Order: sequence, then structure tokens, then C-alpha cells
Amino acid sequence: MRLYLTALNPTDSVLDGFLPAAARLGLPVTVLTDQPEAWPAAPGGRADAEVVGADVRDVRGVLDAVYRGDPPTALLSNSDHLQTPAALAARYLGLPGKDWRATLRAKDKRLTRRTIGDAGLDTVAVVALGPDDDPDLAVSVPFPAVVKPREGVASEDVYLVGDPADLRRRVADIRARRPDLPLLVEEYLPGELHTLETLGDGTGLAVLGAWRTGLGPPPTFIEASLEWAVELPPPLLDQVRAQLDALGVGFGACHTEFVVADGRARLVEVNYRLIGDRMDLVLAELLDVPLFEYVIGVHAGTALPTLPDPATLARHARVEYVCADRPGTLLAAPGSVDTRDPSGVRLGCRPLRPIGVTAPLTRTNRDYLAALHAIGPDRETVADALRDFRAGLHWEVRA
Repeated sequence: MRLYLTALNPTDSVLDGFLPAAARLGLPVTVLTDQPEAWPAAPGGRADAEVVGADVRDVRGVLDAVYRGDPPTALLSNSDHLQTPAALAARYLGLPGKDWRATLRAKDKRLTRRTIGDAGLDTVAVVALGPDDDPDLAVSVPFPAVVKPREGVASEDVYLVGDPADLRRRVADIRARRPDLPLLVEEYLPGELHTLETLGDGTGLAVLGAWRTGLGPPPTFIEASLEWAVELPPPLLDQVRAQLDALGVGFGACHTEFVVADGRARLVEVNYRLIGDRMDLVLAELLDVPLFEYVIGVHAGTALPTLPDPATLARHARVEYVCADRPGTLLAAPGSVDTRDPSGVRLGCRPLRPIGVTAPLTRTNRDYLAALHAIGPDRETVADALRDFRAGLHWEVRA
């Protein structure tokens, strides 16, 4: 029996999370990807993990690849783009998996809004723009507004616009680079940005924890930091869970972003997979649970074990991203670091861009150079330790 993981490019979640977890479970792994040349021959350095080329965006391509290999014990994906074909393939093969309708509702942000509205849980003014639609079709949306890809990721091409003229400029700029991209224009939701991390086995949905997100300056929405924040009152968490229920989210991992204002929790987007940008690995360390094994387990039909209550966790964590502030080549970076400060705070630095790589400035998460994290006893101690740790590290990008 074999675990099949569908993926696009190599990610830390797969290389450092899922593959070692599968090895600990004694499961051989096949990574199905449409970019096999980008992956190491033995991903994660493991001889019991293989890489196979497949059209992973099409359920038929996934099924063809699985049928050429060993019988599957589980099939899953941690890619935003691949949740629906993976869910359909798992359903076809009779394996535990996500409801493909829920994965589609989560990925397509127009369907997310429509589903939540139809359930009577929240109404957000939104207009969908096809590639040839006039941006003036969306001027009925209250300003300020947000223009973004209908199925986007990584804050790419997400902008705050202040008026119809600003909207037209942004749409023209996006279409000049991505002419076939469907867009959404929706009202801006003010408030403090939070996440909710959940894991379900189809019968119950466990809350793994929550983060408060710090954003960079507008008009873009790049995530600059995340801080452990499980102190949200139960009524707000109930509102988020009711909206996830309406979408059909109840199996596997899910990362939900929402804003809190005036006693309301309003969804920004639902990413039906683990939180990314190394946050999943930090979360596993913070909770001190085999998170990736648990995700694999529910996809293999194992009931989810009792998880620690995040509200009672006697630890705190903070993550900060080092972002490029200009286009150019990364000439210097500290590499991977693991250490403890004199107070015992665990500190880590993980590179997110190799030295020597030349990249444009995108004002998205793709500008990340490194992820820094600190885990310690309380907010103040963690903040002080991370500040001092960051001050001792150096990055250089030269145009």
C-alpha cells in the first residue's frame, strides 16, 4: 500500500513535513507532479519516496498515474490548486477524502461568497469580472474595495483600490500581465486579520489553533508576521465554524482567514489545506504533536485522536518574514539556523529563497527571503528574543 501526494513545485510542507511523516508511519510515497524535473530524484533525501510526472490538475491524469503504481492507502494534496482533482480521485478510488464540492467552494472565491450568503451568514458586495469584462461593471461595489484573482494564492495581484479610476488602473495592469485571469471586485472588510487552523476526520472538526496576522502597508496585502492568538471569544469562533460548515469543510486540514470587527467574524478566504510558508511546521512544533502524521492518518481512514486544547497551551509563538525590498539577486543570507536564547526561547531561521537567485519585486508572499520563528513561554519573552535574533542576521539583495 502506498501514499500518493499530488503537488506542483517542491514545498517545505512536502519535503520537511509529509515525507518524513510518511516515513515514520512506514508508508512508501509517490509524489505525483506536473513538474517532475523540479523535484529531487529522492525527495526529502528518502529512497522510499518517488517522483512521477502526471497531469495533476486533471482527475483523469491522477487516476492514470495511481493505476500504474502500487495500490493506494491514501491520496491527498496540500496544494491550493489541486484540492478538487485530488478529492475527486480519492472519491473515485473509494478512499477517504474531502468533498469535491467543498474544495471547489473554497478555491473559487465567488462561490465562497455565494455559499455564505445563501446560508444567511454574511453578505459581501462582490462582482466577478471575466477577462473581457469592463471594470466599470464593478463600480456598484462600495469603495474602498479589493480587486483580486477569483482563484488566487499568495496575495498575488490583490490590491486595495480607492475609487473607480484606481480600479480601472489595477485591472488594466493585471490584465497586461495575465490577460485570461478571472477577477473579483469586493468590498473591503476592515478589522483585525486572524486565522483559524482546523483538522477533521469527517465526523469531528478539531481546532488546532489561531494566529493574528500583521500585514505590510497597502495597497498590497503581504503577510509580514503571525502571532499565536487563541484568545478570541467563543461566539466569534462559532461564527467562523458555522461558515465552514456551510462550505462543507469538515475533512482534512484547513486554513481559514477572517477579519474581526464589531463583534463579527467575516471570512476573507478559505485555503482547504495546511497553513503555508512554513507555518505548518511551526504549528506542529508549537503544539508538540505529529501534525503531518495526523493529516495522513485521516486520509487513510484513521480517526483523529484527541488534540490539545490550544487555549490552554502554556507556550507562545511568533513568526516574522524577511521580505525583499527591491528586485535583484540575493547575494547574502544566513542560511538555516536553530538556536535557543539565554531565556530558553527556541529560535529558527529558514531560507525561502536560495542565494544567487534573481527575482522581481512582486509585493506578495513571493518576496519572502526567510521565515523566522520563536517559541517560548509568553508573548513578551518571545517578542524580545525574536527581535534580538533578527538583529543579528543579514540579507543582501542587489539590483
